[in-house]
Amino acid sequence: MADLTCPSCGAALPVRDPGLPYSTCAYCQTLVRRGEAGSLEAVGTVAVLPADVSPIQIGTVVNRDGIAATVVGRVRWGWTDGSWNEWFLRAADGRAFWLGEAMGMYMLTSEYPRVLGVPAIFNFVQGNPMARDCTVKADGKWLTATDIKEATCLGSEGDLPFPTLPGWTMTNVDFRNAAGDALSVQRDADGTTAWLGVWSDLAGLKPANLRQIEGWSIPRALA
Repeated sequence: MADLTCPSCGAALPVRDPGLPYSTCAYCQTLVRRGEAGSLEAVGTVAVLPADVSPIQIGTVVNRDGIAATVVGRVRWGWTDGSWNEWFLRAADGRAFWLGEAMGMYMLTSEYPRVLGVPAIFNFVQGNPMARDCTVKADGKWLTATDIKEATCLGSEGDLPFPTLPGWTMTNVDFRNAAGDALSVQRDADGTTAWLGVWSDLAGLKPANLRQIEGWSIPRALA
């Protein structure tokens, strides 16, 4: 699919994933919704992303368990003690993944809605608090809630499945276990989703096309 043109400023609007409805213009921060028959609609303005040093960028490819997926978009989330990235990835077979990034660690997950019926998580779905240290079972794995945050969207880039306008907030709960399994449950005004996967360092993702950062050399094993 050819690049489009931002309806607000006229700049080129790359289409990285034609299956996703929203794109953020890199020049004027307009959030654009792509409709049927190629229609484009400016639906608001996204906040400018704060300065960030990350080796991941749009176009980075990660590999896990024989599956390669390419980064096509990013959301930046903030909370009282900091912020983190959520990178959206698409595999060649159409599968979608999120890559959470914070303090040099990564959580690669795919959607796992079955866990939403687990009593402790269903209680959260109903709008109730999640207890820290709550333990749940997902896909045969026991995981414990280790991190619960109220977060606000700080901005976005690239192609994404949902709008990222200022003021969007969510409650994020991360579960993990000693084996490196990960579960992320996120609740906002539109509902609750659950994503199951693994924790990893950068090398474990076998990445390609990393961002060049001044003063940092890509380790030989990742180059």
